[in-house]
Amino acid sequence: MPVDLFDSAACALAVTAEDGTLLQANARFSEWLGFSTAELCSLRFQDLLTMGGRIFHQTHLAPMLRLRGSVTEVKLDMLHRDGHKVTVLLNGSKREQADAVVYDLALFGTTDRDKYERELLTARKLAEALLQEKTDTEVALQQAQAELREAYAIVQRRALFAEQMVAIVSHDLKNPLTAIRMASDFLGRGERTAKEHQLLGHIAQSSERAQRMIADLLDFTQARVGQGIIIKAAPLDLHSVIQRAVDELRVTFPKATLEHQAHGSGEACLDADRVQQIIGNLVANSVAYGDLQRPITITSSLGESACEVSVHNHGAVIPEALLAVLFEPMTRGTDQGSEVRSVGLGLYIVRELAKVHGGDVAVNSCATRGTTFTVTF
Repeated sequence: MPVDLFDSAACALAVTAEDGTLLQANARFSEWLGFSTAELCSLRFQDLLTMGGRIFHQTHLAPMLRLRGSVTEVKLDMLHRDGHKVTVLLNGSKREQADAVVYDLALFGTTDRDKYERELLTARKLAEALLQEKTDTEVALQQAQAELREAYAIVQRRALFAEQMVAIVSHDLKNPLTAIRMASDFLGRGERTAKEHQLLGHIAQSSERAQRMIADLLDFTQARVGQGIIIKAAPLDLHSVIQRAVDELRVTFPKATLEHQAHGSGEACLDADRVQQIIGNLVANSVAYGDLQRPITITSSLGESACEVSVHNHGAVIPEALLAVLFEPMTRGTDQGSEVRSVGLGLYIVRELAKVHGGDVAVNSCATRGTTFTVTF
């Protein structure tokens, strides 16, 4: 290699004798180790290594150069003149001359490579830590899901048991309530004072309210626990059925003004008792929450392929948040009208009865036009 190329090479270059004596070193070699070229040529290559490097040179590097004739990317720690370590990668090859054997050495700095390796190692450790964190999170999530499933199963069992108990108790209460109503009716036929008639009237109203609650509870448990609410549909005159229901409800709610409007003509195939129950629940809801100074309008409509009934009342608008859950069981509005309301099942049962008839129920409520519940069959 020409001298100028040897001295100006980007890596450290050196030529040693077979025993390691430095015969030639370029400027980069001198710069890295802090020795002049003259000083280097009086030293052996192994003398410039750390103690571990010398051992490695004696046991591995020198034998490999002699036997194989070359080495590639051997990492060594060399000593700078001031004592600090200089880590290099060494490539070496054996070259035979006419009268001797020499070794050409090329040394490359590892600062950037070591930095890259450290960064790679750091990134790998971070990735492993993130993977472990992900694994731990997944395990914790699976455990939480298992606990949630177990808790949900327990709640479901408790809810089913509670609903079954409600069904049993509600059914067993029907007989004593019927006896109370029959007794109050019998007592009301005789000669009574005004006060006694008033008390008997309260007994009749209270027992009737209790019977409505029990009927709602039985329908609720039948819908949730049993095989669903059963209906007996038959051809009927819808307007006549609604009129009878309104007449009965006028007695039940004497403080309310009930008006019936009929549109269209023909027959509908429905369960008359259940239709009256729908009207009763919707009117009871209107009495509980509507403005009783203005009439409650019950409308029955017959069309070519469908029929519907609606109940409209004036009064406070239903809040938007309540509209989303209005037909869920045990949902109640304010505490007003508690003397006429049941246990919060009325609208839920209306929806279930509409569904079992193949229909549905909808509500529209605004401050100017009031509130209208519409059941479509």
